[in-house]
Amino acid sequence: MGANAQTSVPTFTAGEILTAANMNISARTGIPVFADSAARDAAFGGTGEKTLAEGQFAFLEDTDTTQYYDGSTWQAVGVAPGLVLVSSTTIGTTVASVTVSNAFSATYDNYRIIVSGGIASTVLTLNLTLGATVTNYSFNNFNMNYDSGTLTGTNGNATTSWVRAARGDSNNLDAEIEIKSPFLAKRTTGQWRFSTSQPAASTAGVAWNIGGGFLNDATSYTAFTLTTSTGTVTGGTIRVYGYQNS
Repeated sequence: MGANAQTSVPTFTAGEILTAANMNISARTGIPVFADSAARDAAFGGTGEKTLAEGQFAFLEDTDTTQYYDGSTWQAVGVAPGLVLVSSTTIGTTVASVTVSNAFSATYDNYRIIVSGGIASTVLTLNLTLGATVTNYSFNNFNMNYDSGTLTGTNGNATTSWVRAARGDSNNLDAEIEIKSPFLAKRTTGQWRFSTSQPAASTAGVAWNIGGGFLNDATSYTAFTLTTSTGTVTGGTIRVYGYQNS
């Protein structure tokens, strides 16, 4: 929490003696600054706090956004970007799986996941799963091999994950994954693509992959896990972005 962040928005009563600390709460910040939306929501309506009403402004440190309250919900000031960073997760050392919690919520319907950086101990595949283990994933993948120019396909039905949703090698992890409606209580769909190669001195094994599938249930999910099919992965980052609904 930064130097300007507040934990409450106080209201004062007639005859109350105001201290320098009381005055500095508003004088130093102008617009109240909060660590995140949870801290913002907790700051209004309690004992000695201002009642939340239309026209209230707030700044959130975690997303660097200024918002105003329209009488029923918080709205972004100005034109909001189409993609908003939801979370950034650093992959650990020699791990077989990485779970990103609180990735999906009611704030956005659709998401983009970017996996980049880091290395793998072997050429490996990462599997995408959402929340608890279920067996309703279906998918198709197409892989183009650079050396041979051959196109191969794989598919699955009623599996426990979307296979080949990302890939890693001795150079880099790579994936762009689009997830539609994971938090909504309806069928979730996904599309992904990645490219991969062996060390820079060799073109052997260069490949490009695209795929897509769906999760055939009506469960609301908030998290996902990337799991290696073999070996481990070290380093890299998983960033989750939400698409603005309007």
